Parts: sequence; structure tokens; C-alpha cells
Amino acid sequence: MKITDWLWNKGIEWLNTVPRADDFSALCNFEFLEREIRPADVILFAGQSRVSKVIQTVVLSPWTHAALYIGRLNDIRDPKVRSRLAAYYDGDLSEPLVIESLLGKGTIVTPLRQYRKEHLRICRPATLTWPDADKVVNFGIEHLGMGYDVRQLLDLARFIFPYAILPRCWRSSLFQHNAGQPTHIVCSSMIARCFQQVHYPILPIVHNAQQDEVRFYERNFRLITPSDFDYSPYFSVIKYPAWNTGREPAYRTLPWHQDKEASHELVNPIPAAIPEPPGYAPDETAVTAHLADGTGRTGQRQRLVGFRAFFRQAGLETFARSLH
Repeated sequence: MKITDWLWNKGIEWLNTVPRADDFSALCNFEFLEREIRPADVILFAGQSRVSKVIQTVVLSPWTHAALYIGRLNDIRDPKVRSRLAAYYDGDLSEPLVIESLLGKGTIVTPLRQYRKEHLRICRPATLTWPDADKVVNFGIEHLGMGYDVRQLLDLARFIFPYAILPRCWRSSLFQHNAGQPTHIVCSSMIARCFQQVHYPILPIVHNAQQDEVRFYERNFRLITPSDFDYSPYFSVIKYPAWNTGREPAYRTLPWHQDKEASHELVNPIPAAIPEPPGYAPDETAVTAHLADGTGRTGQRQRLVGFRAFFRQAGLETFARSLH
């Protein structure tokens, strides 16, 4: 092995290392996510590795990685596509799978359960039809085996630096037109190509032509980042928090901590007296009639008259008329 290859592998290993952390407050409910996810859904990851921190700085978003959910091996209808997927995955046929592009590994297929402890979010193409969803999944499987485009990641990072300090010889590869299919790609660009295959919009460029004509143009797939699926109005954001408040009242699912010092606080204090409306002075005759204990029909009539007068004095004319 060459010294340059050794240094390159060590650098990738260092970037992919996840520093030790004790904060696990941002976990999702993986069981609900695994049950509700559908093929062609985009999964966003809030990575914790060193390279993820770099991507967060570049894209100004907590979402640093994206993967395409393709379902199970048995769900693939096309025999040729299923055979190609089987060449890269030899596990359980009923295992939920995702396709992703990783630094140092390229475009691979991974079991969904591997990300059980990650902070995940589903971005679902809201109006994508089932036939087009199959096309998106099949086209994603065609990317298996491609290398990871490190230069594209570096080109994206260049946008955060002042352009004047960069040497002119460092030309960007993002806007170069290369004939044929790409041989290297990053995670979000791979997924963007899959949706562009069926002309499903992510963040299209919209132009107003003459005579109020609106035209959509597909954005360069190399410029798509994981956060663009979160921002896109054509994708529904689905969250599964670790403390699900849908099954039970929210206060029953919160992780309350019992504090002895706060146990003597008054839970239900005596409510304050309700002040009378300004300028309100009830008629003594009405109050007397209201409190009088009459007998027979005469007593009932007196109480009714007293109630009416009392409510009129309080400004409740409509309610007073309803008394019979």
C-alpha cells in the first residue's frame, strides 16, 4: 500500500469517527418509523461524526446525510433490478433496506435497523404515484457500486470561503458538463437524480415567461443537499419523537423528575374573587325578591321577577327575557 493511500484511509477513518457524547435527547421512535416508512421515502440523518460537523457548517443545517428507502428485497418487482440488489446484499429477504452514499464506502445498501439509535426524519414525496415510486427505487439501485465524490463535497465547502482568496486554478466541478453517467456521487445528489428521473420536483427553478406562463427547470442535482428535502414544499416532513404524545396525554409521557423540595407546592390554589363589573350596583328590590322564599304561585312569581331584575341589572338582558 502506498503511503498516500494509507494517509487517505486514515483521514477518512478520522472523519467518520463519532466523538463520544452523553446527549441522547434527540432520538426518534424507531419502531413507529419502521412501521410507517414507505418505498421512495427520503430519510434525513443528523450525524454526529466529524465529517457531519463539517457538512453542518457547509450547508447550515443539522441534516448532514440522506438515504433512500427501497423497502425489502422481496418488494422489488423487476427481476433484473432484484438480482442487481441481491448482488450487493445477501441478508434476510424481509429486512428493510436503504441506499446511501458514504465517505470511504461509496454507494451501498444498508439495513434500516443499523440506524436505530440515530436521529432520523422522513421526507415523503407527497404526490408521487406508486409506479413512479418503483422507478425511483429501481434507479437508485442502479447507483450501487459508485464511488463517493469527495471533490463535490470540497466544492460545496468552497462556497463558505471568500472567492477572492481562492486560486483561479481551483476550478469547480459542480458546473462542468460531463458526457455520460457519473462514476462518483454523494448521498443527496444520488437521491436527487432518482427523483429527476420521473421529473418529481425538489426545489425547482421557477421562471415566469411571457403571457403569465410559468416554467419549471430542474436544479443541478450536484447542488442538492440533504436539507433541501426538508425545505421542499413537495415533500411532507414526518417526525416520530421518542416520547410519542399521540397515544397518551402529553403530561403522562414526559420524563418528569421527582423533586422533594418542590413537593410541598400548592397544586390547586384558591381562586381569586371575581371582581364585579365597573358601575354595577344591583337593585335592592331585585336582590330581596331573588332571595325571598315565597310560597305557592305567588312566591314563584316573585322569585321569577326578582331573577329577571337581577340579570337586567347585570347587563344580561337576553338571558333575563328567556326566563319564564
